[in-house]
Amino acid sequence: MRTERRRTTTPIALAALALAAATALTACGADDEKAPDVPKTATGTLEQLAAQAKCEPNIQTDAKELRQANCRTDDGKYVLATFATDRGQREWINEANDYGGSYLVGRKWVAVGDAKVVAALRGRLGGTVETGSSHDQHAGSSGGHEGSEEGHSGHH
Repeated sequence: MRTERRRTTTPIALAALALAAATALTACGADDEKAPDVPKTATGTLEQLAAQAKCEPNIQTDAKELRQANCRTDDGKYVLATFATDRGQREWINEANDYGGSYLVGRKWVAVGDAKVVAALRGRLGGTVETGSSHDQHAGSSGGHEGSEEGHSGHH
């Protein structure tokens, strides 16, 4: 008699696996030559990170779990958020991922903006770049979302 071993995979485990694969792909390749120009990943409060990014933060959310600000520099507009926990950060990124865009991710912080802005910020804050899926890739199913950074400011 053969015993079947049942495998169960939770949606969270699948999302974590997909993220790990995407991060591994992003971390390798032609950009390796640019790696020495990327500083050590910044840490600190929202205000400390904003100062390092040369931004005067316009605080939008000031809660224990999440602090979020709109920023504008010569490079463009972006959202900077800090989190009380790694889990809270990952849940926020997973939800925000549906809106597309580029994410600069550090330990308990994330900056969201277009690719050009995120690349410039990475030169000041370090971190890892992640790219969200875009509604624009699904013809006819945008659901009214435009994929701009303004769409990111409401994530909690």
